[in-house]
Amino acid sequence: MTAEIIDGKAIAESLRNRLAEKIAGWQVKPYLAVILVGSDPASIIYDRNKQKAAQALGMACDIYHLPEETAEADLLELIGRLNNERKVNGILVQMPLPKHINAAKVIETIAHEKDVDGFGPYNAGLLHENDPRAMVAATPKGILYLLEHSVGDLSGKHAVIIGRSNIVGKPISIMLGQKGPGANATVTMNHHCTVTIAHSKTVNLPALTRQADIVVAACGCPKMVKGDWIREGAAVIDVGINRIDGKLCGDVDFDEVREKAAFITPVPGGVGPMTIAMLLDNTCQAYLNQNYNLKNQS
Repeated sequence: MTAEIIDGKAIAESLRNRLAEKIAGWQVKPYLAVILVGSDPASIIYDRNKQKAAQALGMACDIYHLPEETAEADLLELIGRLNNERKVNGILVQMPLPKHINAAKVIETIAHEKDVDGFGPYNAGLLHENDPRAMVAATPKGILYLLEHSVGDLSGKHAVIIGRSNIVGKPISIMLGQKGPGANATVTMNHHCTVTIAHSKTVNLPALTRQADIVVAACGCPKMVKGDWIREGAAVIDVGINRIDGKLCGDVDFDEVREKAAFITPVPGGVGPMTIAMLLDNTCQAYLNQNYNLKNQS
């Protein structure tokens, strides 16, 4: 068996095209504010890509680039101003922040209705309660979208999540395991999967993954998941972004695993494009939530 490659670029492009059609019909366009503190080259490139993607859809997007030595109080003041600006629908603070700034405090300061990253405690709580008002973090939302568009019905399947971060591992485990009416405009969150959360320290991890119908690798360990870790016909989602000898690779040994799995995401070109697409989708969701009349018409 050779796996079908899940083309994240194509799926993300299709989603962005649908968003662009919606935005074209709105007289006032969604506005995303991106805050970058410092001059990390990767963060600068990533934020510029977000801005280009947003503007290509017809959104307004500004980057607030602050120097490395910016005081925490000044950053919180900027967030407070953006919270109060009616035109601003979404606020994103690029991580990581300089060591002298408390990232948790920064995230908590963002108004929950503008928290398009979905990292704040209010939205995390709504997700835990399967509340459709939750703003879901972009990467797990993108993972679920990819699974829905490749595997299809996920009900009853066993999913092993390798990774327990607040950004990916925890939210995707909640989303896959939930029951009931929870859903938003883009993904369904009541998939009734049996979910096992594992990590790099899990004893006999390969024995767990060989039982799984779905494996999500998000542990930051280059090519850790090998072909003999995967059962025939499984779906494998690789969230990792690593470099070996200057080349990008994921947490999955792609060449080995593709010979066992039914579906697999590549690195690059799998989950990555979906993260930006879902960030833009969240910005549109926030815009509609803040403009109730438009929401009823969409």
